[in-house]
Amino acid sequence: MALSTINSPAIDGSCTRRGGAGTVPLSAVRRRQGRILTGAGLALLPWLGYLAGTLPPAEAAAWVALDALEAAALLAAGTRLLHGDSRHRAPAAAAAVLLLADACLDLATATPGTELATALAMAVGAELPLAGLSAWLASRRTRGA
Repeated sequence: MALSTINSPAIDGSCTRRGGAGTVPLSAVRRRQGRILTGAGLALLPWLGYLAGTLPPAEAAAWVALDALEAAALLAAGTRLLHGDSRHRAPAAAAAVLLLADACLDLATATPGTELATALAMAVGAELPLAGLSAWLASRRTRGA
């Protein structure tokens, strides 16, 4: 009985917080932020396969490792945020640092032309906004969730 209560799905936007503190209402903003981080982490999973299959082995190992760490940090932060777990801050901070490093490395290693334009688009359109959101979430104390 207790196990089904702990694992019951949130229907009304609330969740059971670990530590027995009861249900904590999640704001629509927090749910959206959690979904963004979780979605970004999930979107990186097929990207890992693409990188592994298209890059030379030495290069692939480095980029796959970096992006796998990003995915893990984004998934941990996002799912913890969705569950009202205040322990989302550490993985959010890790995601912010990894995403910023990824953007910088992409731009630094891109050759002029299409590759640089793609790296710039990825940095501006995805990596830096996600890094900013992650850093903001890591720096904020949560009240309730």
